[in-house]
Parts: sequence; C-alpha cells; structure tokens
Amino acid sequence: MATTASAERVTIYDVARRAGVSKSLVSLVLRGSPQVSPARREAVQRAIDELGYRPSRAAAALAGQRTNTIGVVIDDFANLWFVELLAGLREGLAGTPFHVGVADAALNAHLSESPVHGYLAARVDGLVIAAEPQETDAAGVGVPTVLVGNRRRGVAGADRVAADEAAGARIAVEHLVGLGHRRIAFLTGASGPAVERAQGYAAAMSAAGLAPLQTAPTQTDESGGHAAMRGLLAEHPDVTAVFAANDLMALGAWQVLRSTGRAVPGDVSLVGFDDIPTARTGLISLTTVDPRSADLGRAAATALLARIDAPGADPIEVRVEPRLILRSTTASPH
Repeated sequence: MATTASAERVTIYDVARRAGVSKSLVSLVLRGSPQVSPARREAVQRAIDELGYRPSRAAAALAGQRTNTIGVVIDDFANLWFVELLAGLREGLAGTPFHVGVADAALNAHLSESPVHGYLAARVDGLVIAAEPQETDAAGVGVPTVLVGNRRRGVAGADRVAADEAAGARIAVEHLVGLGHRRIAFLTGASGPAVERAQGYAAAMSAAGLAPLQTAPTQTDESGGHAAMRGLLAEHPDVTAVFAANDLMALGAWQVLRSTGRAVPGDVSLVGFDDIPTARTGLISLTTVDPRSADLGRAAATALLARIDAPGADPIEVRVEPRLILRSTTASPH
C-alpha cells in the first residue's frame, strides 16, 4: 500500500499502467459501469489498492464526469427523525459507487442561501431534499432530485417519497377514540408534514363525531410542544388525550404535563409522530406513529438511482403507509 504522500501523487494513468488497461477503462470502473468484465474490474481494483489511488472528485467535476456523490439536505440535525431516514438511504445505496454528503439547512440559515447551491457547485450527481425547499429551488435544480416528505413547496421534475401523513394521523386518533377518549387535542406544527397530519386529525375527529381541538401552529420542536401544551391546558383543562404533530413536540408536552401534576397516561394520554430514538427509551416510552423512515430512505435511494440512469423519465410519487407503535403513554380515560 502506498504512503499518504505518494498516494497524493498517484494518477489514473498510474493505475492504468499497473492494471495493464487503458485510462478509459479505469474511468469506467470508477463510475461503476457494468460494461467492464469482472476480470478487468478486479485488476483495476487491485491496482487502486496497491497504489493507494484516490479519485479526485474536483477533477471529475471539471471534466464533466460523474463525481459519484449525492447531496442530502435535511432540516435540522437536532430532529432525530433523520437518523432512520439516513440509515435507509445508506442501505439503498449499498453496493453503488456513490458517496453521500449531508447538509443541515438550519446550520447555514444565517447565509440566506439554500444548501442545494453548494451541492450544485460541487457537481453532485443527485440530490435528496428532506427539508422544506427554498423558493430558489422550486423551479428545479438541474440534477436528478428526490424530495422526501410532504412539503409546502415542491421541486419541479423531482420524484417524491413520503409517508401518508393523513393516514398516520387517522390511526392515532382512532386508537384514542377506541380507548374511550372524547376530548382529544392536536398540537399543531407549522411544517409541511405537520399540516397534513393536522388535516388527517381533523378528518378522523369528524368521522368519529367529535369536535376538533387544535392549537395554533408552532415550531415542531420541544419548545413548541411545551408552549402549545401550556396554552392548551390554560384554555381546556379537561382535555384527556393529546396527539402531537411529532415526537419532539410530544416530549415538550410531556414535560408540561409532569410539571403540572398530571399523570401520563393516568390523567392525559399522549401520542407522538415519527418514532424517534428518544420515544423508544424507558424514560417516556411514547406511543407514536412510525412513518417508517428507513423505508422512506430506501425508497428515496431507489428513486434517485433510477432518476440518475434515466434523467428524462416522468417524475414518480411513492407513498409509504405509517403504523402505530403502542407503548405506555396511552390508556383509557378515568
């Protein structure tokens, strides 16, 4: 194996000479082309390993070649919903030559620039946008793109992969109604998925003959859930069940319920949405709706690979059915 210093000087021509093939064939191997025979692919890979060759993505971008990179944009690293999504995306890309970079839209919000712009400058081969697209991205970004989640704004030409948010809200409400609850409130978030969950909640409540009780839209984080829960208890202290737009808001609501002496689920049942890792801990053991984020990631990878191979194909939409995860925060009302 070459040392780090010598590896920096190794070129694609050195690899070709060591493998006894042309530079073009080495390029085909680096791009993961199926046109290379197994024997030659093995010879090239052996030469790469022996020489310690590392392809230059910058050079590939300048040459107009594939850089074998995929950019992923998420809303905020603090939202653990993305953990399972990225795990599924990684599984879906296993065995391909693509490297993945992740950008947090919240981290660079002070620049007033979409993270997509940085990826385009780096000449990525595709994008997975798992965040609310910015206005400058709506008209299309010029590379194969998959939009994950139900967003208020779309991206022209992009495939869509999302959970059926309204169906997830419906099964949450049906669970609470089945337990005997009639005063069921919804802590409303301002994001695209939260808006669809609110619509599903309202429809399910109407179907059950119950009056919806929704808070004003707020941030979909713990502080938003905390504030919404405090306001809800001030106006409707007789509420017996709360369905939050996501697990982070449910955690904020849970803190308020505990601080005001209300037992969960003895006094108030609580349901979240997203099944983040914290929801599964013994600390809260939250009943929640699982949007099957890993499946969303795998579906996004499949759609993006197909889009990279056939960029002119019509956009597709994939819907994943959520499921209810029963834990210890829901029970029949007193």
